[in-house]
Formats: sequence, C-alpha cells, structure tokens
Amino acid sequence: MNATSPRRPFNLLCVAQAGRVGYEAAILAASLRHADPGFAGRLIVLEPLPGGAWPSDPRLPAPLRALLLDLGAEIIPFEARHFGSAYPQGNKIEGLLAAPEGEPFLFLDSDTLITDALSSVPFDVTHPAASMRRENTWPVVELYGPGYGAIWKSLYDRFGLDFTASLDLSQPDEHWERYLYFNAGWFFGACPRAFGQRFLDYALAIRDDGPEEIVCQTLDPWLDQVALPLVIRSFGGGRPGPELSGLDGEVTCHYRALPLLYARESDLVVKVLEEAVAPNPVKKVLKAHEPLKRIVYQKKGEKIRAMFDRANLPTREQVLRNMIKRAGLWMR
Repeated sequence: MNATSPRRPFNLLCVAQAGRVGYEAAILAASLRHADPGFAGRLIVLEPLPGGAWPSDPRLPAPLRALLLDLGAEIIPFEARHFGSAYPQGNKIEGLLAAPEGEPFLFLDSDTLITDALSSVPFDVTHPAASMRRENTWPVVELYGPGYGAIWKSLYDRFGLDFTASLDLSQPDEHWERYLYFNAGWFFGACPRAFGQRFLDYALAIRDDGPEEIVCQTLDPWLDQVALPLVIRSFGGGRPGPELSGLDGEVTCHYRALPLLYARESDLVVKVLEEAVAPNPVKKVLKAHEPLKRIVYQKKGEKIRAMFDRANLPTREQVLRNMIKRAGLWMR
C-alpha cells in the first residue's frame, strides 16, 4: 500500500465520553473543521457504553453529542470489557475494535488540537508509528534491579519480536532513548481492528502475565505506552520519520490540559483554539465546562500565559503544573 494521500483518505479516531474527555473531543472536532475544512476522511468518535468495565454510564450528554454530530463526527459505541473505569486509558485500545475494519486510521488523544491541514500529512500505513513527544516515565530502573535493556528485551522476547531492530544505536547503552518508547497521544496504522486486537492481547499479557523483569514496575498509567512500541514493531513500524514532523508540530498539538496549552504552546496554537471554539453554537455547549469557561472564554489563560517565557520553559511538565497550581490557575 502506498502512503496515504488525499486520494486515499484515512479516518481520524478519538475517544469521547461524559466529562472532560467529551469536551476535549468537541474541541478537537471544532479545530479540525477550522484548520482543515477539506479533510476527506471520517471523523469517528468512539464512545464507551455503560456496563462491562464501566459501573456508571460513561456516555456523552445530549448537548455534547449533538455538537459533535453538527461538527461532522460519527459516534460509534463500544463495550469496555477489560479496562473501563479502572484504567480509562484502555478506552483507546478497546475502542479500536469498533472502528471500521480495513480502513487506514490515525488515532489522536482527545486533548489534541488540529492547527493545520491534517490531510496533507503523508502517512504510510504499512509503517505505523507513534508520538515521540514523551518523557522518561517507564520503566523506573532500580539500583539493583534489571536495566532498561533487560526490561525491554524481556518484553520483546515475550512476544517473539526482534529487540535489536528496535534500538536507536545512536544512543548509548542503558540510556532510555535508545529503547523504543512512545507517547500514546497519536498512532496510526492500516486497520484499527487488527491493530486494536493486538494492542489488547499485548496489554493484557503484560498486565496479567508479564515477564519477571517487570514484576516491580508500575503499569498504571503506563500500560498503553508499554504495549504500544511492541504493537508497532509487530506490524513493521517504528520511530516516525521527518515526513511526520507536522504531528506534535505545525499540524497537531497534544496539549494535555488547557493550562499547559496557555503556558507552553505557540501563539498560533492559542489563536487556533480561541478561533475554533468562538462560534456561538460551539460556545453555547462548551462554556458549560468550567475550565473552558474560565480559561478560554473568561480569558484566565492569558494570566497563565503571562507567567512563562516560552523560550525558556522548565524541561519537565510537572514543574509547569506546580507553578500554575501555586498561582491558583490550575483547572482540568
């Protein structure tokens, strides 16, 4: 299969449910229509159903559902059997199993903004990849425990994958960036159901029957990011090439929380956000979410923005969060 192009549209997938994630999905949809009105693929919102691993009803409230449909989204329900409320990050795994079979896809975390023409990105779905905008969060190497190499190799061996082929040999041995590790905020592939089934199989095996080398490692909330590089390698993928630099660049922004967006992202990102959510039909629904109301519509985000020099930001996200919290402006 050749690289995806406007002649072969791909589907854009995200998860939405009641609460913050639903509002974030609406922002994503509004930004897609604002920044890439010619996007020819399907915008598919994956919505967990009540029951199974969700003891409460996670479905979208009626106003958010109507707004997403007005913005051109299709809402596809799925059943969460294995993760649900105990591990909400598992929505992205189980939701893939309900997406259209055999159709190329790009999955985005709901807290992502589209800032330019997503349809111009040349995805090669035969070589899946994922976001490299990550920190050294997993594994946590103990003084007398196995190192990065032993831990990651044990996982590759568990699934019969070539560990050596995954290494970045430009990085020194036992440096965390030598080993394939992604942020699961975006990833893509040729078929969401095949990808999702393998993602589910690997994640459950790691959680329930992992190798001895990870016994002391914490998998919550990192399970999806531990399994993801193994899934991508199993489909012949790896690190994204320069042709995908628009993701986490000029085309998408995984902002994670609105206060962080105002603290560290570019003027263009702020402009796109505020323009995308300005139309009255969008504002009428989104202002019901208190963080959106205060940070965007009441312009508290401008106070956060004034606190930071974006040319000299702290290297770790937690430092930003703590500074915003001390100023009494953290909302999510």
